[in-house]
Amino acid sequence: MKFTKMHGIGNDYVYVNCLEEELPMDPGRLSELVSNRHFGIGSDGLILIKPSEKADFCMDIYNADGSRAMMCGNGIRCVAKYVYDHGMTNMTTVRIETLSGIKEIELTVKNGKVSLANVDMGLPVLLTGGGERTVTPEEAVLLTETEIWEELEVNGQTLRMIPVSMGNPHAVFFVDDVDGLKIGELGPVIENHPRFPDRTNVEFVQVVDRQHVKMRVWERGAAETMACGTGACATAVACALAGYTGRSVDVRLLGGTLNIKWKEETGHVEMCGPATEVYSGEFNV
Repeated sequence: MKFTKMHGIGNDYVYVNCLEEELPMDPGRLSELVSNRHFGIGSDGLILIKPSEKADFCMDIYNADGSRAMMCGNGIRCVAKYVYDHGMTNMTTVRIETLSGIKEIELTVKNGKVSLANVDMGLPVLLTGGGERTVTPEEAVLLTETEIWEELEVNGQTLRMIPVSMGNPHAVFFVDDVDGLKIGELGPVIENHPRFPDRTNVEFVQVVDRQHVKMRVWERGAAETMACGTGACATAVACALAGYTGRSVDVRLLGGTLNIKWKEETGHVEMCGPATEVYSGEFNV
């Protein structure tokens, strides 16, 4: 099976062009095999590039544990880069179908290759209290503090979070020191907490100033990763709702920085960052 290894600021996936390649087995099991960092290629998961009847292309994502994901912000930038750089499209605006809807990506091209991708991630959804509330510009001004925050009992302590969906669920927690955080202890407990029957992604955020935050992420089905695009978007929304930052913020992750803008006029969240192709090869199954 031919594949390409790519990453968005360290959030790495194995990409397969399913317009040309036929998968040798169930994609969940294949993701487990290729993701293994000792016996496989090594990645946070598997992303399949497929044809779409609704958009230009379709992105199908599987986590390292074989579970299927709905959306990946870093992954979709890489898919957009792949289809442009490999001559599958000559458009610098690409629409990609995902399980959480169609996303539009604006590409910045230098010397014939994509250097940056700006993704319209759509409207955020607040998940406080187990419900879903789409945060339109009108809704944003009506939200009260009690509607934004939720308490969660974790390891005998009460933690405050802001749960946000960006096509997939995120629980955003604010901490004083993200570098010293024992994420391996808290992350899996929150991911598998009874509050989240389908599990959740977990973000731990340290506010630096009104324009900058630091974030570490425990991803559902992948453990700690170098970066998470949807998590950075959820973090930016949570920071703005809590009044910690403005609507444009640089989110610094272990693998690099993403610029997130929560557009006041439309309510859409936009994510801008790089995408990198590492190498291509063949994987024997």
